[in-house]
Amino acid sequence: MTGFGRGEASAEGRTWIAEIRTVNHRFLDQRVILPRAFALFEEPVKKKVAAVLDRGRVDIAFSLQGTAAVEPQLTVNAPVARQYRRCLQQLLEEFEVEGPVTLHDMLTLRDVISLEEQRPDMDAEWLLLASALETALKDCDLMREKEGAALRQDLLDRLAKFEAIVRQIDRAIPELQQQRQNELKARIGKLLEGIDLDPIRLAQEMAIMTDKSDVTEEITRLDSHMAQFRAFLASGEPVGRRLDFLLQEFLREVNTLSSKIANAAIAHLGVEMKNEIEKLREQVQNIE
Repeated sequence: MTGFGRGEASAEGRTWIAEIRTVNHRFLDQRVILPRAFALFEEPVKKKVAAVLDRGRVDIAFSLQGTAAVEPQLTVNAPVARQYRRCLQQLLEEFEVEGPVTLHDMLTLRDVISLEEQRPDMDAEWLLLASALETALKDCDLMREKEGAALRQDLLDRLAKFEAIVRQIDRAIPELQQQRQNELKARIGKLLEGIDLDPIRLAQEMAIMTDKSDVTEEITRLDSHMAQFRAFLASGEPVGRRLDFLLQEFLREVNTLSSKIANAAIAHLGVEMKNEIEKLREQVQNIE
C-alpha cells in the first residue's frame, strides 16, 4: 500500500529527520539513504522497518541537521608552525637570502594545517535516529491503515459480486442436471435405435455420466474459500500472501466447474467469475 511518514528527534542542538515512502510491491523491498558517516545504521534500520511492514517498496531517507552534522574540521598545529618558521629563518640567515618568512611560505609546509574527521557518538546518534524512524513509521502506518480500510471494503464488494454468480450457478444445478439427463437420453436413444438394451443398465450409465457433471463439490469448496477470504480480511493481520494463494484456489475451482458443465450460459458465467477473480487479485497485490 502507498504511504508517507515523517519523524524528527532532537537533542543538544542536533536533529535527525526520517522520511518514509511506500508503494505497492509483492515483497518487502527497502532502500535506505543515510549520511555517509552513518552507513553502518542501514541494517538496523531495515530490521526496524521489517518489524512493522511486510510488503511494499519502501524508501527511507535520513538527514542530520545542527551542530552534530558531521563535517571535517581544519586545525592549526601551532607548535609545528613555530618550528618551521625558526627553520626557515635559519635558512635565510645561513644562505644570506633577503626577505622575511611569509604566511604563504608557511602554508606550503606539511602538517601546519591538518584535516580531522569528526567521530560522532554512534550510540547517542542511533537513539535519536531510531526515535525519528519510529515516529515516521507510525505516521506512515496510519496512512496505510486508512487506505487498507478502503481496500478491504472494495475487496468485500468484489467478493459479493463473485458470490452472486456462484449462487446463480448453484440455483441452476438441478435444472442443468435434468437437462443433461434428457440430452444424454436422446443421444443414446438415437445411437442405440433398434438395439435391445437393458433399461436398468442404461439408467445406471446415465446416472454415472450425470454425476460426472455434478459441480456440488466445487460450489461447496468455493463457499469455504469465500468464508476464509472474509475471515482473513477481518483478522487485522497481514494477509496479502494468504489471500493471493486463496485466489489461486478460487481459480482452480472455477476452471473445474466450467469444464464439468458443458453449457453456454454457464461458460459465460465462468468467464465472469474469472474476471472478478482477476480484479480481486489486482487489489490483493496492494495489501499486506
